[in-house]
Amino acid sequence: MNRFEYARPATLAEAVAAGAVAGSAYLAAGTNLLDLMKGGVMRPGHLVDISRLPGLDRIEHPGDGGVRIGALVRNADLAHDPDFARNFPAVAEALLSGASAQLRNAATAGGNLLQRTRCAYFHDTASACNKRDPGAGCDAVGGENRLHAILGWSEHCIATHPSDFCVPLVALDAVVEVEGPAGRREIPLEGFHLLPGGTPERETVLEPGELITAVRLPAEAAGFAANARYLKVRERTSYAFAVVSAAAALRLEGGVIAEARIALGGVALKPWRARAAEATLAGARADPAAFRRAAEAALADAKPSGDNGFKIELARRIVVRALTLAAAGTPERMPALPASPFAGAMTHA
Repeated sequence: MNRFEYARPATLAEAVAAGAVAGSAYLAAGTNLLDLMKGGVMRPGHLVDISRLPGLDRIEHPGDGGVRIGALVRNADLAHDPDFARNFPAVAEALLSGASAQLRNAATAGGNLLQRTRCAYFHDTASACNKRDPGAGCDAVGGENRLHAILGWSEHCIATHPSDFCVPLVALDAVVEVEGPAGRREIPLEGFHLLPGGTPERETVLEPGELITAVRLPAEAAGFAANARYLKVRERTSYAFAVVSAAAALRLEGGVIAEARIALGGVALKPWRARAAEATLAGARADPAAFRRAAEAALADAKPSGDNGFKIELARRIVVRALTLAAAGTPERMPALPASPFAGAMTHA
């Protein structure tokens, strides 16, 4: 690990000022950052510890039915908050399907949004990676890439974004609150992460020194609580990132879909909102034929980036399955294996 300076600011203003110094990185739980530093993938010269900043560890439920999640709220605390789990069950299910219990007890909401890709070539400093070393090339192209992107990729990068949390968030129109040297701003999560294009080293729209302070879900998102699910297919049921995942949320009126929300994970370098699929479901009956049409629309632009053509059909099937589960209704209790297609009828209190 390279030498670095360390600062623990006492206020948000002090943190932003310290984070604006060239070569700085913000440190919260460090569940991703510290691993990358140990491996030499990230080499910040200045760590700004924000883990004790006041006021960023709160889950706030304003009277309008929405929720404001402080950037330092732990994943486990959020998933097990009774009001949050009741109003936003697909988000809670996604959180409980991610990582291990130990990591969920440490990882934060803000850090989850900013976690880096799990592409093996990004993590191997002996491999060429445009994300880690712009202009070096991409060894994943033509390499071991069965788990790589099928949507939005470019010749410069075919990695995927690893978050579970972000997938239902983007489906439900989450907004990211940011504080920076130029002041406060709000960014719709759908536009927060960037596709690789020719600059895969730039992963978000954050400017230097900007710090996530909260994630907000609007009151309208709670209107999907009765019919919302997150489904994740992974190579092992526990402690693995998604091969493909999907969040599906429906607002039903007499068996007819008044509104649908769909997003995919594990398919692109950002959580992928499937708006074309949503449009096919508006006014349709909640039946298998409609769900299959939506799945085709969601993957209409998909193409393999190597040996991962199977992911296109897998993603179609996961969309259909997630919609079917959502239409059947949100379970009263969280499945014993959250987001797993093997959960069956097993439940826990």
